[in-house]
Amino acid sequence: MFGIWYNFREHAYVKGRKKVYEYIKGTVTFTSPYYIVVEKNGLGYQIAVANPFRYSAYLNQEVTVYLHQVIRDDAHLLYGFATLEEKQLFLKLISVSGIGPKSGLAIMALDDHSGLVQAIEAQDATYLTKFPGVGKKTAQQMILDLQGKLDDVEIDVSETTTISTQEDLFTVEPTQQLDEAIEALKALGYSEREIKKIKKELESYQDKTTDEYLRIGLKLLMKK
Repeated sequence: MFGIWYNFREHAYVKGRKKVYEYIKGTVTFTSPYYIVVEKNGLGYQIAVANPFRYSAYLNQEVTVYLHQVIRDDAHLLYGFATLEEKQLFLKLISVSGIGPKSGLAIMALDDHSGLVQAIEAQDATYLTKFPGVGKKTAQQMILDLQGKLDDVEIDVSETTTISTQEDLFTVEPTQQLDEAIEALKALGYSEREIKKIKKELESYQDKTTDEYLRIGLKLLMKK
């Protein structure tokens, strides 16, 4: 019989033969539209996160990322979160039938989760279907499973993004940051058709970081 032991250096425990990671404290060495890489003790851990470019400001700096591990026959996958509260919300989301880790990350890509909580409490399935990978049946299941269970979710009202009116729009040349943000939206599961609807308005913003373009794009998508 296998016991449980803690490896404090890696912040993981072993139950049976499976090593389960709680968090990693290491250096961010790479960001992409799909994942980040955190280096620890000479190893680079590929970690899928909701908004990889959120970590661009921390390149070559030490961060703590809370982890959820998914073990499949063909891969061992790590999903990362900036706070323990974010991880707990993710675990609640993927407990709903029809929501996998990819859909869970897409739902969490918006830093402000007030719309999610309000939609579930108000039984607004239409709003929930705006998230990629969430159909009407899954939206109804989210309401059934999560209503009244998200009281501990922190609502971020500290940061607001001003969305341009039609009169404010003008076309600018695409930038690398904008292109990266669009790739990140695709990585979250948004379709070319959905992105096309907001692309002109997204292009109207100038001198934004990839992270800022992505945040604006997500807000625009939830308004459509």
